[in-house]
Amino acid sequence: MKLRTIAHSRTGDKGTTINVSLIVFNPRHYPLVVRQVTADRVKAHFVELATGTVIRYELPLIGALNFVVHGVVGGGVTRTLALDAHGKSLSSALLEMEIDGDAEMADC
Repeated sequence: MKLRTIAHSRTGDKGTTINVSLIVFNPRHYPLVVRQVTADRVKAHFVELATGTVIRYELPLIGALNFVVHGVVGGGVTRTLALDAHGKSLSSALLEMEIDGDAEMADC
C-alpha cells in the first residue's frame, strides 16, 4: 500500500538540505511506519535527488517521523533551475512509497 493511504506529509528546505515529515492519520499506524519507513528506505526513494545522508527523527507523541535529507542535487532553492525549487513536491513523492501493511491494516 502507498503511504498516502495512512499518512500525510509536509516538506521544506534550507539550501541543499530538505526536511520531509510523515504524519499518520491514525496513531495505531505509527508503529508500522516506524518499522518500514527507515532513513535508508527514504534515501533509496530519493536516490536521484539526494547525494548526502538521510537522518530520521521520531516524534511518537504526534505520530510523526521527520527526515532530514542532505545533499539535494541542484544546490537548493537559491541555485537550482528545477521547477520545484523549494522541494514542496517531495512530500507527495514520499507518500508514493510502497509499504507492506495489508495484514496490519486489517486490524484497523
